[in-house]
Amino acid sequence: MRSDILKKNIETLPHRALLLSAGLKQEDLDPSRPFIGIANSYTNIIPGHIHLNALTGEVKRGVRDAGGIPFEWGVPGVCDGIAMFVEMRLSLPSREHIADNIEIMALSHSMDGWVGVTGCDKITPGMLMAAGRLNIPAVMLTGGPMKANVTDGKKRHPIEGFALIGQVKAGKMSAEEAEGLLPRMACGAGACVGLYTANTMAVVTEVLGLSLTGCATTLAIDPLKKRQAYESGKRIVELVKKDIRPRDIMTRDAFENAIRVDMAMGGSTNTVLHVPAIAREAGIDIDVDVFDKISRGIPNLCSVIPAGTYEMADIDRAGGVPAVLNRLRDMIKDSPTVNGRSIKHIAEEGRVLDDGIIRTLDNAYHSEGGIAVVRGNIANSGIIKQTALEKEMMVHSGPARVFYTERDLLDAIEAKKIREGDVVVLPFQGPAGAPGMPEMLTPTDSIKGAGYKKVALITDGRFSGATTGPCIGHVEMEAYNGGAIGAIRDGDVIEIDIPRRRLSLALGEAEIQERLRTVTIPERKLTPLLESYRNKFTGVNCYGKEDRGRST
Repeated sequence: MRSDILKKNIETLPHRALLLSAGLKQEDLDPSRPFIGIANSYTNIIPGHIHLNALTGEVKRGVRDAGGIPFEWGVPGVCDGIAMFVEMRLSLPSREHIADNIEIMALSHSMDGWVGVTGCDKITPGMLMAAGRLNIPAVMLTGGPMKANVTDGKKRHPIEGFALIGQVKAGKMSAEEAEGLLPRMACGAGACVGLYTANTMAVVTEVLGLSLTGCATTLAIDPLKKRQAYESGKRIVELVKKDIRPRDIMTRDAFENAIRVDMAMGGSTNTVLHVPAIAREAGIDIDVDVFDKISRGIPNLCSVIPAGTYEMADIDRAGGVPAVLNRLRDMIKDSPTVNGRSIKHIAEEGRVLDDGIIRTLDNAYHSEGGIAVVRGNIANSGIIKQTALEKEMMVHSGPARVFYTERDLLDAIEAKKIREGDVVVLPFQGPAGAPGMPEMLTPTDSIKGAGYKKVALITDGRFSGATTGPCIGHVEMEAYNGGAIGAIRDGDVIEIDIPRRRLSLALGEAEIQERLRTVTIPERKLTPLLESYRNKFTGVNCYGKEDRGRST
């Protein structure tokens, strides 16, 4: 075991003295007792994390009962909902910071294995990146979804507040009326109620095989969640003793299975950023084409908030991830899991308890999966959640309205300067341009809340898992790196064709190149971390690959 170096050598005698000074007993240094790290992302800022100390206590108990020695440290977490529109640029960079945090702590202190206690948007991907990078035994415990309030038969939750902004800006509701709804939107512990990024990544984690079966959809407030925590603690000790490592589990087949389930459930577009980054740390290349290819062959079986009306609690009641796996069992490739059972076995044992919540393959909500990848003379690639899009907007052509800040767009909505049919463009929002690639939920939900039905939005930034409608993000090349999205001007006609996977600017290549020579990059206030992040992505796309010439 890795910890033997601390336990057996005379050179590490002072190291043992330090461990005893921290509270260990002499018998805890027995070579048969593995050192288990617990990366705890508890914070009292994020509802998805306020209960994680209690879960961590159960993980520790499980570790001890299995004969291990638990060590805990803190991992930071950004609440995207709170950071949105205020200072969102640091959220995506926090993903790498979390992976680095775990590398530093686990390797510096000779951990034999570790458990990631996680919940929200960038924390889970960061922990999965660390698992692939370090390749020492690991188990993820995702904290579980929030339960929506139900008032007068309507589900109420925090994220609906973003649409209220648009209603206020459009004069459809007073600020006082919106504020009056605030108490109804507060729900308590858990990751926000729908299939937003946090819950999507929990699903991905379970299908990858890095968390216990049922973990992704078990509510934060369900007593079963503590049992899962305890069992996760016991399980990591067994994985250490059997030397089962993340890369044994995180195979290419496992990643493709995770994408299949994601497409079938209609998860967040952010998986297109996170899954390739996690796979890369595990030595596997997954690009955007994999998502599009799988999506074309997987029907959408679930209609979860924000694309539909069901919440994650409903998915859990209908059988959870194993039930979705069961629907897809003939498409799933076999791969191992931390459970000691293969994903095929879990799929075969899964049972759908409500055909309305998790539909059959021949009665799907949509014939294709959640995500489409579009291309054209604006982009090498752009990402849209096609299952959250009204049919009449699958094909659209309209004049561009270009804004360089979210504030300017909100002001235009308030001044009623946006018209039906417009295509709103927000360039210079990418990893290098913003920098930090902020989410655009405030403008997307403000457009929706204001009542617009035929306004599209295109950005080289990204969208929240809560975004719905004709919104195309992750446009590459980004404007800062010379992408054509930076050349778009007010009035230019943009053509969107999702079935044909096309995104085009009705402008010749010569004119685009001429405009790009005179583009002025907006000035952004940078922190040292954001400056470093900009430098990292200058000339590199949001998937960590060198930018290439545009598609035509």
